[in-house]
Amino acid sequence: MLFTSFTFVVFLVAFFCVYWLVSSPLKLQNLIVFAASYLFYGWWDWRFLSLIFASTLVDYLVGIMIYRTPNVGHKRRYLWISIIFNLCLLGFFKYFNFFIDSSIHVLSALGFHPNIHTLNIILPVGISFYTFQTMSYSLDIYKNKFKPTTDFIAFGAFVSFFPQLVAGPIERASNLLPQFLNKRKFDFEKAADGCRQILWGLVKKMLIADSIAPYVNDIFTNYHSYSSSTLLIGVFLFSFQIYGDFSGYSDIAIGVAKLFGFELKMNFNFPYFSKNIGDFWKRWHISLSSWLNDYVFTPLAVEFRHFGKNGLYGALLLTFLISGLWHGAGWNFIFWGGLHGLFYIPLIYGKKRFKSIASNKKLQSKKYASWRDLPSILITFILVNFTYIF
Repeated sequence: MLFTSFTFVVFLVAFFCVYWLVSSPLKLQNLIVFAASYLFYGWWDWRFLSLIFASTLVDYLVGIMIYRTPNVGHKRRYLWISIIFNLCLLGFFKYFNFFIDSSIHVLSALGFHPNIHTLNIILPVGISFYTFQTMSYSLDIYKNKFKPTTDFIAFGAFVSFFPQLVAGPIERASNLLPQFLNKRKFDFEKAADGCRQILWGLVKKMLIADSIAPYVNDIFTNYHSYSSSTLLIGVFLFSFQIYGDFSGYSDIAIGVAKLFGFELKMNFNFPYFSKNIGDFWKRWHISLSSWLNDYVFTPLAVEFRHFGKNGLYGALLLTFLISGLWHGAGWNFIFWGGLHGLFYIPLIYGKKRFKSIASNKKLQSKKYASWRDLPSILITFILVNFTYIF
């Protein structure tokens, strides 16, 4: 069910009416969100509902067990249940065929011809988002940053909340889950603001991204027939297409959530006004970059601290490689992530101390730049566009 489809409009209007007619009790309201979100997700393929329910159930139970268990060793074992389960779920459905194909190519290059075959696996929509969201819940409980809930319906609604289920933002339990545990009342001003954000998201998605897409697709499909200047134009057009598509969906998700009394985190903050690659990742897909910083880069940086700055560079590069793999199961995505990592390293080369990829304290980057920032903005924009080619 696409945000831009007529089916979604009917679904949204019907859900809006039912949701606000049932303003109490809170559990019933959350149950309606839970059921509507599963209807929304099951519209793609009802078989995938078992996967999101399994991920929800595992992390719900793991969170409670981590919190109630005094033994640190046992806490760590429960945490690994969550991590292994979610990564196996994600790994099988998204990366199984990629790793099989890669293994076949490597073995063939070495002179071996293994009788290994890929599987006809359908990629479940949104699996990269909800597995990361549930994992962060268990990790935050393990780090004593958050207390688990015993309300399964509220937790299930948090994991499957339909506005941000398919394309983000990746919400933290500390922000979104408490909103399911507190009474919500209709706020006309918030709803009106949500409608404005939905409209702006539709403009980005339908008027900008979808209008550019045919030209970009034609240029990249028939690249051998066009001049270098046309190919260059295609690359720049693609940057606006992907921004309009991705940030448009995020705006629609944030706006829809406001209609029901929820506040989601900002996911894009004028990324093409960034002055360097570091600034770009504070503005582009903020929910993912902050997630990778907290749960991948920081632990790796601590683990590699004995290697000094080389360890820091390694942690940074590995984080960006994982970021590329998260975006897609292909070497082109890994290469794209690796380039961003390489472009990031010079920013920290001469610094005595480096804390994070996208420090939460610095996410509110300056929206508007001065003329003095124009050269660095243009250089950053060109570097980002260069990575888009791959």
